[in-house]
Amino acid sequence: MEKEKIIPQGYMTTGEIAKKMGVTVRTLQHYDKEGLLPPSSVSLGGRRLYTDKDMIKLHQILSLKHLGFSLQDIKKRLIPLNTPDDVAGILEEQAAALRQKIEALRKSLWELERLRNEVLQMQTVDFKKYADIIINLQMKNDYYWLIKHFDEQLLDHIRNRFDKESGMAFIEAFQLLQEKAIRFSQEGVAADSEQGQKFAESYWKMIMEFTGGDISMLSKLIEFGQSKNLDQNWMEKQTLANAFIEPALEVYFSKLGMDPFGGMKDA
Repeated sequence: MEKEKIIPQGYMTTGEIAKKMGVTVRTLQHYDKEGLLPPSSVSLGGRRLYTDKDMIKLHQILSLKHLGFSLQDIKKRLIPLNTPDDVAGILEEQAAALRQKIEALRKSLWELERLRNEVLQMQTVDFKKYADIIINLQMKNDYYWLIKHFDEQLLDHIRNRFDKESGMAFIEAFQLLQEKAIRFSQEGVAADSEQGQKFAESYWKMIMEFTGGDISMLSKLIEFGQSKNLDQNWMEKQTLANAFIEPALEVYFSKLGMDPFGGMKDA
C-alpha cells in the first residue's frame, strides 16, 4: 500500500523497467546521464520513474546499440514517438538497419565457412594463401578455391600483376571466353574459321595479359592445367572449352609461324 502511494499508477521504477528489458540499473542510470533516456518523472522520494513509452524508447536504444551504433549516433537517431507514424517510422528504420546487419553477417558467415573448407583441404598453415582466399571471397570470385593449388611463384606473379579491379576484369574476360569456347564447340564452329581465329586471337591476348609477356609463366599455366587435384566440375568445363581452344590456337600459331609453347605441352 505504501508503495502505491509513492509510485503513481502507470509508472515503473528503475529496477522494474530494468528487469522487464533485461538491462542493469546502472545501464539506465548511464543512459539518463547521457541524455538518451531521462525518466518521465521522479517520485516524492527521489526515485526515477518510467512509463511504457520509455520502455519502447529503451527498446529503440538497445536495438540500435545491438546494431553497432555508438551512444552519440543513437542520440542523433532518436525521434519523438508521439504519433503512430513516428513509431512505425522508427521501427521501419530499425528493421532496415537490422536487415543490413543480417546481410553483412550472412556474408561474413559465408566467407568464414568457405575459408574453413579451404584450410582443411590445404592441410598446411599458409597465411598468405588464406589472405588471398579472403580477398577473392570478398571480390565474389567464384574461382577463389583455385588459390590452394597455386605455387608461390604463380601466386606472387598474380599478386604483383593484378589488383582487385584488374583482377576481377581478367576473371570476367576469362569466364566469357571459356563460355564462348564451349558454345563454339557445341555449335560446331570450325577452329580455322574467321570466327574461330578471332576467338584464338582474343584468347591469346588474354594469356599474354596474364603473363605480362613473361613466356616462362606459360609452363606454370600448363602445369597447373594438367593437375589432377582440381575440382571435377572445373576440369569437365575446361575439357569442354579446350576441345575448341586448343585446335583454334594451333591454327592461329601456325598462321603466325610461331610456337610459343616450344614443346612445353609434352613436358
